[in-house]
Amino acid sequence: MHGLQGTDYGTFLQNEPAPLSTATISENCTKKLVDEFRFLRTQAVEPLSKFLDYLTYPYMIDNLVLLITGTVHGRDISELIDKCHPLGLFDSMASLCIASTPEELYREIIVDTPLAPYFVECVSLDDLTDVNIEIIRNSLYKAYFADFNTFCNRMGGETAELMSQALAFEADRRAINITLNSFGTELSRDERSKLYPSIGLLVPEGTMRLQRADDSTAVGAAIEPYSVYRRLFQSAADNPEKSLEDAFFENEVALCKEMFEHQFNYAIFYAWLRLKEQEVRNVVWISECISQKQKRRINNFVPIF
Repeated sequence: MHGLQGTDYGTFLQNEPAPLSTATISENCTKKLVDEFRFLRTQAVEPLSKFLDYLTYPYMIDNLVLLITGTVHGRDISELIDKCHPLGLFDSMASLCIASTPEELYREIIVDTPLAPYFVECVSLDDLTDVNIEIIRNSLYKAYFADFNTFCNRMGGETAELMSQALAFEADRRAINITLNSFGTELSRDERSKLYPSIGLLVPEGTMRLQRADDSTAVGAAIEPYSVYRRLFQSAADNPEKSLEDAFFENEVALCKEMFEHQFNYAIFYAWLRLKEQEVRNVVWISECISQKQKRRINNFVPIF
């Protein structure tokens, strides 16, 4: 990893024995990111501290969904916690280890976790089945987007304006992905529409079109009036080596870079975290290409600067 010597990642692998695996590089990159974020969080006071807490909620959602999935399949929660993303850990997470059934886990979640309001609002005990796992995840994200957007709007100023754009993009990306991933499943159009976020550029006309879509061509037609998503959809279709998710990441990077052109706002902390995440993905991608001897594809990462 000599190419990293002149960067912030120059010494983060110095104590790791050779040969380095991609998993080791990914783990250390993530640890570096988590340490830097936690440093920012410990220095912050209200309302920035609450804003930074909101940035960790998506990781919490994914972690809790992982625990729910494991519990439904009879896995030991204490083993699964080790696989959770560090930014999604919270003080009371250890108490979840005592749960051995979905019922016990649900009671612990709604009493003793930061996501309790979201669970009470959109997830019932009967929903904790293997079939409903992704429905639970998307329902929680829907509640999260609405709550975080309300919080940012109350802050006003540049923070509200920039975060409104960022969260609208995140919500629209999830709505499009929900639609594409629902094809070939038992999820009905009405059930799908209930999972769409309540914010975003696509609300309400775009999501109504997405609800009626039954294939990827129809999705493309549904987002045709929205120039940014039409462009992303087309760029992925024109390049066989680029997925729609890659196009979304590229647009996210552009949005986040733009936030640094503004002053006196908290959105730059959101942008910093998203760009650091992309940075980690890029390092891992390059490492994987080297490991798999696919150097022809090594430049297919999302450039940041």
